[in-house]
Amino acid sequence: MTEENRFQRDIKDHWRVSYNQNGYPHVQQGWILPPERMKEFDPFILMADDWFKRGTFSDHPHRGFQTITYVVDGRLEHIDNHGGHSVLDAGDVQYMNAGWAARHGEEAVDDDLIHTFQLWLNLPHELRTTTTSYQNVYIEDAPVAEVDGGSVRVYSGEVAGVKGPMESLVPITMTEIRLKEGAEYKHVIPENHNGFFYVTAGEIEAGESAVPLSKTDVGLLTYKEDGTDAESELTIRAKTRARLLLYSGVPIKEEYVAHGPFVMSNMDEIRDAMRDFQAGKFGKPAVK
Repeated sequence: MTEENRFQRDIKDHWRVSYNQNGYPHVQQGWILPPERMKEFDPFILMADDWFKRGTFSDHPHRGFQTITYVVDGRLEHIDNHGGHSVLDAGDVQYMNAGWAARHGEEAVDDDLIHTFQLWLNLPHELRTTTTSYQNVYIEDAPVAEVDGGSVRVYSGEVAGVKGPMESLVPITMTEIRLKEGAEYKHVIPENHNGFFYVTAGEIEAGESAVPLSKTDVGLLTYKEDGTDAESELTIRAKTRARLLLYSGVPIKEEYVAHGPFVMSNMDEIRDAMRDFQAGKFGKPAVK
């Protein structure tokens, strides 16, 4: 497809994240993708912007979906009940396929105040009971494409001529875009991907309508629901130095229920997950 024939993306909706002051240890939380609107974000479910101290996300279970955690600041310690242990720093990402039975902890190291963005990514019904797995994507391992007036770091998918190392069961693109003041960049992703971005610094104009957005604004993109993997294009203009995270993926188009730490196809499966956890089928606690 020629550049002239590409589907041109616009901003379907946008909003500014508001925050709840939760006190110690979960200091502050905002919803980048609000849970009550999850049906609009397929294949994504929700995304949280969290500041927290140690003791907030200790040992807990998950089943039926995937998480993608981006570390904004501080050190994030991962522990799981299969012996996994790692510490992630700013710019690092952890991918988890909860699959059938994940049990893990995500904690601030020592006295750090950790700041993370966590995205929940759905699974189709046939993959909800797959084997639990984790993948750390360190910042130095995510390739960077230089573009006119900026750069694009690719964590997942193939964008701007480079391929990210993340291996999610549901293929997505995840990129961090950095632009100089005055730069214009055309971000190319498949036209059938539902997508959104979160502005983490500066001011931009985005889409055909040149919608003005700034730090802590979310932009939900238009897409072709009946489209193919043909290329589409989102125009981003930086009014100041700017940075944003952009995610996209093909909608799964299945009914599902998100309840507590579980995402399943219906409430009967949610109740099964609760019973299995209470019966010890998720294994021993995740502790060092």
